[in-house]
Amino acid sequence: MTELTNPLLLAVILINFFTLGSARLGACIRAVSVQGALLGLLPLTAHGFSFHSILLTTGAFCLKGVFIPWLLFRAIREVRIRRELEPTIGFVPTMILGALTTAGAFLFADFLPLISEHHEGLFVPTALATMFAGFLLLVSRRKAITQVLGYLMLENGIFVIGVLLSDALPLMVEAGVLLDLLVAVFVMGIVMNHISREFSTINTERLSALKE
Repeated sequence: MTELTNPLLLAVILINFFTLGSARLGACIRAVSVQGALLGLLPLTAHGFSFHSILLTTGAFCLKGVFIPWLLFRAIREVRIRRELEPTIGFVPTMILGALTTAGAFLFADFLPLISEHHEGLFVPTALATMFAGFLLLVSRRKAITQVLGYLMLENGIFVIGVLLSDALPLMVEAGVLLDLLVAVFVMGIVMNHISREFSTINTERLSALKE
């Protein structure tokens, strides 16, 4: 593990707060894109240069940092929406909850039965904090595109854990997580398209108006 790993993980946590507090969808997509790109570099900083690390870095960087954000930007252009205007939970309360869950993640990580090497790093607290931030986006936002971003952040947290344990996990398991993520984004894109066609909005609360 190099000295660049902890600053990289701290940057991931800061991006969590930016995403929770921003109403601009374009800025949120860029933030999650940067977060994905940083996490794509994590295998190299954590485990050094090897075939396994380079392959995982290339796949994660291309999907999380480039391809999936490009799909999301294309989606918001098609549905012509730029901001999250009416969140279920306000932006300031969401950031406060994000701060509390992040602090809780650091406290909870100290009680986990981990080996000393894993206790010393920020992998577990960052993973838990990012998963909590993604869950907050899922439950506190009404726009389908923002909920997709929440799902992406949730998966980013899972990816951090996967990198921590990548020496023990087969490559196919990690590739399967990335594939599930890509499939989920495609499915959510289809859902957003249908919502937009029916209601001229991608507010997921309008789903309650659907009838057979």
